[in-house]
Amino acid sequence: MATPRDVETTKPDGQAPAEPEPTTQGPPSGQRPGRQGSIKLGLVGWLRWGWRTLTSMRTALILLFLFALASIPGSIYPQRGVDPGQVARYFQDNPTAAKWLDRFWLFDVFGSPWFAAIYLLLFISLAGCVLPRAMLHIKEIRRKPPAAPSKLLRLPYGEAFEGELTVEEAARRLRRKRFRVVTGPDWVAAEKGYLRETGNLLFHLALLALLFAVGAGALYGYRGNVLVVEGDGFANAVAAYDRFMPGQRVSAESLEPYSFTLKDFQASYVAAGAKQGQPIDYSAKISVQDSPTSAPRDFELKVNEPLDVNGTLTYLIGHGYAPTFKVTDGKGQVAYEGPVPCLAENQATYTSECVIKAPDAEPMQLGFLGRFLPTTVPNGEAWVSVFPGAVNPTVQIFPFGGDLGMKSGVPQSVYQLDTDGLKPLGKMSAEPKPLAVGDTLELADGAGKIQFTGVKEWISLQITYDPGRLPALLAASAAVLGLVLSLTVRRRRVWVRMRDGKVTVGGLTRTEGSGAAFSTEFAEIVTMLREE
Repeated sequence: MATPRDVETTKPDGQAPAEPEPTTQGPPSGQRPGRQGSIKLGLVGWLRWGWRTLTSMRTALILLFLFALASIPGSIYPQRGVDPGQVARYFQDNPTAAKWLDRFWLFDVFGSPWFAAIYLLLFISLAGCVLPRAMLHIKEIRRKPPAAPSKLLRLPYGEAFEGELTVEEAARRLRRKRFRVVTGPDWVAAEKGYLRETGNLLFHLALLALLFAVGAGALYGYRGNVLVVEGDGFANAVAAYDRFMPGQRVSAESLEPYSFTLKDFQASYVAAGAKQGQPIDYSAKISVQDSPTSAPRDFELKVNEPLDVNGTLTYLIGHGYAPTFKVTDGKGQVAYEGPVPCLAENQATYTSECVIKAPDAEPMQLGFLGRFLPTTVPNGEAWVSVFPGAVNPTVQIFPFGGDLGMKSGVPQSVYQLDTDGLKPLGKMSAEPKPLAVGDTLELADGAGKIQFTGVKEWISLQITYDPGRLPALLAASAAVLGLVLSLTVRRRRVWVRMRDGKVTVGGLTRTEGSGAAFSTEFAEIVTMLREE
């Protein structure tokens, strides 16, 4: 008995035989439709997928963009590692916003956990992406150019001419053009432009080295901030810093044992005209001892001209005024005498705020709010400063008495005075008469007196040691070189075939967008090969 497959049917009018109807077969019992052939990756499969995703070029570019984006808050908000005074003023002016910003480490961006996470992921991604490509490129460089195709005139660039050119002569002329050459029985293959991929890899390897140098500097380096008043000194020890941020591998013995004394600070400004008050130059004259046993040497510290002691750099980053006071309590004893650093509330005129605390005064502790005016002039019933230089320095004093809370164990800022629990000494005025140098203010209730004795200046310094600084510079230079090579070098191939007195030349470029330049070069190569 014949089966349907054995019977051949034909349609009328000679049409082709009809195809059998497809049969629909359901899934085996117990297997759901749509799940046939599904693959379970498992733990190893998911790890392999995650590694391939992390080390892809797309992920590296995304992380590089996030790295640049994460650096923006470091230039918008003041950083504790650069200028802690600005951070303190931000907290004073915007206490609520500063509290929330500090929770997200926006005043210490480059030391935050989220910035470190982006940094480490970028480092791993670049390493996993670039190193395999570098190995492949090494193999590619060692590979010989391919043999000449059979139809050279079908290439994007091709030309033929009559001539008696030998394989050896064609190879010699192409080598003169710095091509890598391989010869056959009647053909020559030449290629150059490997430096394009070399430059591309050099750029990415340099980025990897740059990240490594920055990481090594953060691990083995340190930085700190200190404020020094004229006449005072500084020794490079942990206890002498106002703020010290060491790397994980840094100990107290790692610090370079140098010291210096601030002998004088001079700031010059434009005296008149439309730009009056703009700074011209800052100069700090210091006496430096490179080690405890070395002789002192003089050094002039300027902006962008740091002091360098065996790789430890001291930068001048800020300055201000430190008026000197003598506070005498109600019993006639000197409760405080010396300079008081003030923070500028107006950078144009350097009108500054000061806080003086005398916790040892008797019979009550004394605290003072001061407003320092470098160049004082009357403005109606008020007093203002019109120039940042100390031409006519005065200070307005607001005295208070009571418990300063300094013995409670709670740390206090030297730039702030909590007046809530203090009693004003005398009638408070919004614009008290300023004191000139040498003037004395008698306090009410027999609490004592305060004398304005003179004016000094202070400088704020950032001291850094970064062993990755030079490697980072070299890596950045290598990255620029690699970028130049990858943008200027073109990969191209040329073949020459000599057969029966006819020379056929073909060429192609392996770099997009370089056709016009290679067209001119190809014409020059053909002209060179035509030469007798």
